[in-house]
Amino acid sequence: VQLVESGGGLVQAGGSLRLSCAASGNIFSVNTMGWYRQAPGKQRELVAGITSGGVTNYADSVKGRFTISRDNAKNTVYLQMNSLKPEDTAVYYCNLRQPAGPYEYNYWGQGTQVTVSS
Repeated sequence: VQLVESGGGLVQAGGSLRLSCAASGNIFSVNTMGWYRQAPGKQRELVAGITSGGVTNYADSVKGRFTISRDNAKNTVYLQMNSLKPEDTAVYYCNLRQPAGPYEYNYWGQGTQVTVSS
C-alpha cells in the first residue's frame, strides 16, 4: 500500500488549504483513513479520521474549522482546512488502517508541510 499526499504549503493566518491523499495497492473495502500532524518538539496527534462508511471524528482543536472527506472510488481522502492558525503549523501525515482478521494493518504517507504565518 502506498499513500501519496499533496496540498501542503505556506498560508497566512485565516487562510485555507486543502490536503489530498491517494492510496494505492491492496486496499480493503473496510478501512479508516485519517490525517495526523506533528509539530516540532511535539508528539504526532490525530487531526481527523473517516471510516469507509463515512463516520468522522475530529480533534477538538480543529472542530468547526477542518473537514475531512473521502472518495471511496478513488481511495482518496481530503482535509479541507479553513481559518488556519499559526498553531496548525506542522507536518501532516496521511494514515490508512485496515483490519484483516485479528490484525490491523497501518500505513503512513511521507508527510506534507503546512506552515501558517501570523
